[in-house]
Amino acid sequence: MQTGALDLAIIAIYLVGIMLFGCSFYFRKGAKDAGTFMSGGGRIPTWAIALSIFATQVSSISFLALPAKAYLSNWNCFVLTLTVPIAAFVAAKWFVPFYRKTNSISAYTYLEERFGPWARIYASACFLVMQTARSGVILFLLALTLKSALGFSCLWIIIITGIVTMLYSMLGGFKAVIWADAIQSLILIAGTIAVIVTLIVDTPCGVGEGMRMAWDAGKFSLGSFSLGDWGTETFWVAFGYGLCINLQNFGIDQSFTQRYIAAKDDRSAVRSAFSGAMMYIPGTLLFVLIGTGLWIFGATHPGMIPSDVAAQSDAVFPWYIVHRLPHGLSGLLVAAIIAAAMSTIAATLNSGSTVLLEDYFKRFFPAKAGDSRNIRFLRTMTVVLTVLAIGVAVAVMNVKSALTAWWSMQSVLSGGMLGLFLLGIFSKRTTSTQAAIATIMGVLVVVYITFGQKILPLPGFIHLNLSIVLGTLTLFFTGFILASLKKK
Repeated sequence: MQTGALDLAIIAIYLVGIMLFGCSFYFRKGAKDAGTFMSGGGRIPTWAIALSIFATQVSSISFLALPAKAYLSNWNCFVLTLTVPIAAFVAAKWFVPFYRKTNSISAYTYLEERFGPWARIYASACFLVMQTARSGVILFLLALTLKSALGFSCLWIIIITGIVTMLYSMLGGFKAVIWADAIQSLILIAGTIAVIVTLIVDTPCGVGEGMRMAWDAGKFSLGSFSLGDWGTETFWVAFGYGLCINLQNFGIDQSFTQRYIAAKDDRSAVRSAFSGAMMYIPGTLLFVLIGTGLWIFGATHPGMIPSDVAAQSDAVFPWYIVHRLPHGLSGLLVAAIIAAAMSTIAATLNSGSTVLLEDYFKRFFPAKAGDSRNIRFLRTMTVVLTVLAIGVAVAVMNVKSALTAWWSMQSVLSGGMLGLFLLGIFSKRTTSTQAAIATIMGVLVVVYITFGQKILPLPGFIHLNLSIVLGTLTLFFTGFILASLKKK
């Protein structure tokens, strides 16, 4: 079965509808105000911000990679989600009140106040490069999926999705991003539940017997609990990596902190941050259940999944959507995958343009900063960031390990950000110079673990996911020790 006219109509209606809905905010009150463009004027309901935070966490990488990972191996990838309650509690207790008290919408203003201009520029530059690369990879992986489902070229899928997201982000600003995210999150949830139901119906031996088969095959394993193995994806490797990534997301990622400031009051900000984070747990659970369900489907329908598809775990879920879901439902799933991508990219475009205005334009060209120029700058930078993301997507089209390259890049670019922020919070005596030395040491550790182990191997291999963990710890303790030595 191929994608039919009904599926194409659903996808087209979604794309046109979400674009027109987002662009409609251009004609509403405050559309030409730079502050409203960045924060929505502080009038957005708690539940909408919570849905937006959830949608920002779920990209097409999560929607496609988590089922593929669970299908190929087990539930080790779910361990990352188990750290979300910790990050959510820390965010609600400390991060949200902290950012609500600042006088800047930029998440990186504090670093300048604590360590000087270099720290703010360093962290904001890391954010911009990392998020632009992430948007490009999301577009690329989305294009690969839609190519198999729709038969369109990857290039056109990348361009069309990028332009649609850019238009409503550029014209509608923060309000459009938030409300579009809320709609997209509902589409995503509906599509995910629909796949679960279809997989249950598609299990001839019954759900209980299928689960028993998966249990016996170790498909529900969270990974080894060994404390002596740091070179494979054990439970503890995944837990440490997930804790750092989620603390970074909720603590210093502009896409998240901007939403804390946009809430009506402190209580709403805390509730939206915690609720949005906790929604991700059942969402991820559904994703890994889909992966396990796909494995059960393959085991109970031997030979039905083509061998070339079964050999590539990333291709199994798209194949199932196109060939096993009924017309209409298949279109809904494709729309959900597009929604997952667009919600994350839109948040990146809005937060990225905000960082460029607050941390660069206003800093280096203060005389030119006025509300009319600021709003033009924000919209122009939204276009620029979209073009850069499309450029990254096109650049990695011929790279076989685009996802692996992305994870390595993320560790290199983000390792210093969390450690530097924690150093500023918990080590009051660390100077700017000491923090700079600590940052260099932390980044060197990340680069060595990510790339250097192949040249100068250690006695035991350290998994690449631990690079951000060890880099963060190295940066923090180096800065702390340097401050203590100076005191003596």
